[in-house]
Amino acid sequence: MQLNFTEYGDRGAPLLILHGLFGAARNWAGVARALAANRRVLALDLPNHGGSPWTEDGGYMAMADAVAGFMEAQGIGNADIMGHSMGGKTAMSLALMRPELVRRLVIVDIAPAGYDHSSQPEIDAMLALPLAEVQARSHADQLLSADIADAGLRAFLLTNLGRTSDGFEWRINLAGLKALLPDLHGFPFDRGARAYGGPTLFIAGAASNYIRHDHKPAMDGFFPQQSTSVIDGAGHWVHADDPAALLDAVQGFLT
Repeated sequence: MQLNFTEYGDRGAPLLILHGLFGAARNWAGVARALAANRRVLALDLPNHGGSPWTEDGGYMAMADAVAGFMEAQGIGNADIMGHSMGGKTAMSLALMRPELVRRLVIVDIAPAGYDHSSQPEIDAMLALPLAEVQARSHADQLLSADIADAGLRAFLLTNLGRTSDGFEWRINLAGLKALLPDLHGFPFDRGARAYGGPTLFIAGAASNYIRHDHKPAMDGFFPQQSTSVIDGAGHWVHADDPAALLDAVQGFLT
């Protein structure tokens, strides 16, 4: 599988950035440009997202395999890996499966654990959008508002709506992701089965509940060299809520 990516900078140790569910490499462009001042940064579109291929086998181990294959194709022997949410679980899976590929690990607002929330309502609302009737992105936003009240969330989801010569289409594998949700909301490894011994930084949004105190035993068990940084005022989308604080934490850790 050939993953789509955007590269920033051409010197220094490589850093791979992996986005979250419903996201794409472009969501991390500002952070990637800032980090590329003194290193090579590659922001990837994970399978079923952005410009990367769609696949039925899109669980965490399959996505980690895809990232490993990308590194091999790019001639990258090992790299620092940063992942947010779904991308964070993909990065953790890669580190646990192929630790020799990961120099240092940055995990943004996700833990190595299962979650009891579901993204199915958002997927169902997107699938129900009558694309043939959509006249403009603002019209799509109006139609989605009946099922998704949060304007910021709608704006994020609509970054996946693309215009064609015939109208609009979703550029994300909604049906495939819906089938994969039980896997994506879980974590593919049992505690004690594997561990990654390299330096690991968890970054938590203080206003988010994705990294909780009860997650610490799993974080320590899988990643014994982990430390945690909490960003005040940030929610789950830390890179959008406070990119400056995120950059400070990441650059301090990587240097």
